[in-house]
Amino acid sequence: MTQTELTRDDQELIMNLTQAYEEARAAAVQEGVEQGVQLERRQVVENLLKFRFGEVDESLSRVIDSLLQLTPEEFTPLCLELSREDLLARFNSHQ
Repeated sequence: MTQTELTRDDQELIMNLTQAYEEARAAAVQEGVEQGVQLERRQVVENLLKFRFGEVDESLSRVIDSLLQLTPEEFTPLCLELSREDLLARFNSHQ
């Protein structure tokens, strides 16, 4: 069956399926981008903490999710300026 032999209903179904596919694909791409951004932000926070404190132990790793709730402009100075004890006290109280 060639495209000219498709019924009007077939053509409409193909158009609807094509649109649904394109929307699903765009949503999947967007989700992948968002996951990539979150992973990159997590790596930035971990690297800041490693730079500042030499390692990210279990105590520090527990505050990372709280730090990620902040913007980079907010979490960067906290990671670089607060002492380890102040950082733990500030974010362990929010969990």
